[in-house]
Amino acid sequence: MNASTVSRDQRIYANVGNLPLIDLLEGDVQRVLDIGCGAGDNAALIRARFPYAQISGVTVSPAEAEVARPLFDNCWLFDIEADLPPDLQQAQFDTLVFSHVLEHLREPALVLSRFMLLLQPGGQILIAVPNVLGWRQRIQFLAGRFEYESTGVLDDTHLRFFTYFTADRYLLADCPELQVIHKGATGSVLLWWLRRYVLPTSWSAAIDRLGCARWPNLFGGQVLIKAVKS
Repeated sequence: MNASTVSRDQRIYANVGNLPLIDLLEGDVQRVLDIGCGAGDNAALIRARFPYAQISGVTVSPAEAEVARPLFDNCWLFDIEADLPPDLQQAQFDTLVFSHVLEHLREPALVLSRFMLLLQPGGQILIAVPNVLGWRQRIQFLAGRFEYESTGVLDDTHLRFFTYFTADRYLLADCPELQVIHKGATGSVLLWWLRRYVLPTSWSAAIDRLGCARWPNLFGGQVLIKAVKS
């Protein structure tokens, strides 16, 4: 089956995890809920840092759930735009993770507000969404191209698009109890052949960090948000 014809509840999103996002985890992390957990790659990163944490996941894909379950203490299978399962409604977590899932939803701000009921006071929420105005997309748009793909910023299951400047404003609109304590971007600067043939890897990485810090909406491939529930 061609990837472009696979529905959202059939796909398996697997990668190495979102290390820059997980790096934002701090404090006494004990109960984590990874919403839109994919194949469990972020769970593996969290488990390596917080081996005694109880980590739960949520996915809409039966195929993902089958792959991810060994990495979680609990793995719920349901559509996060629907009502929460009764047993999940009774749970409380100190950490919620939304890594590249909110852009797939019709009403992401509403979904966030529902899940806030599961976050204990003082708990932290980590969010990552793609930046639709990164330099790669700008070049495509200037060339007159806006074509959906099976992966990436223009994934054909993406329903919402965000930039560095709009992500927190739109996503947290229904969550006044959340206080943003970090907002950043990770991505790459246009170094072309210099990156591959001339500059040491450490230099390229330093230039990428500087570019994303100074011009996050241009060089940022993803927007990272960390907020705390007051």
